[in-house]
Amino acid sequence: MKVTILGSGDAFGTGGRFNTCLHVEAGAGAERMLLDCGASSMVALNRAGIERNGLSTLLFTHFHGDHFGGLPAFLLDAQFASRRTEALTIAGPAGIEHRTLHALEADFPGSSTNRWRFPITYVEVTPEQPATLAGINVSAFPMVHDERAGPCQGYRLDHAGRIFAFSGDTAWTDALIPLAAGADVLLVECYAYDTKLANHLDYRTLSAHRSELDTARIVLTHMGMSMLAGHGDLPEERAHDGMTIEL
Repeated sequence: MKVTILGSGDAFGTGGRFNTCLHVEAGAGAERMLLDCGASSMVALNRAGIERNGLSTLLFTHFHGDHFGGLPAFLLDAQFASRRTEALTIAGPAGIEHRTLHALEADFPGSSTNRWRFPITYVEVTPEQPATLAGINVSAFPMVHDERAGPCQGYRLDHAGRIFAFSGDTAWTDALIPLAAGADVLLVECYAYDTKLANHLDYRTLSAHRSELDTARIVLTHMGMSMLAGHGDLPEERAHDGMTIEL
């Protein structure tokens, strides 16, 4: 499994980083998917030279614009620019179809009733209902972020015995423990350094719980200004746009 971090930024593009967008492929020649597609993701995809019609699946952690906001442009690009004919799966928390249609109407009024030139299948992935997407087994875990934009979820992606875990956006929750358990890599949001927030993780809190996270490799993402400001050498890696993780 190969994960390319096309966007590692927060909602505000702090540090010039793109919104959250991960390109995931099970292996050479396998189906490919995006895990989140934030508002700036079309720019990130174009800059990386990724052929969008080859993406079979879009999977979302929650419905904030910096994770979900690129979907309307992705769909209209598929309809009118790349003229997609391949089937597309749009997956995510409960309510994914309703949220997609609502986002289309908000961004491009009337577009939710388009006669799409490609089939679209909606798949709800919940803690009670895992799924296989783009050839990868996906399990959902409830996160603590903002239920107005949720349910908010983290995911474990399991392929050929290799596990990639992604928190999405969350404050500390004990659900991070089973999310990370035995994972080869945990990509976890770490918005602030030592400021405790109700809906985001800070580094001090994450560090205090490090021994509970049973994974050898942690990569920090979704970093705000206080995390990008330095703080010397941390034991965890810090994500950057274009970073590749091979599992």
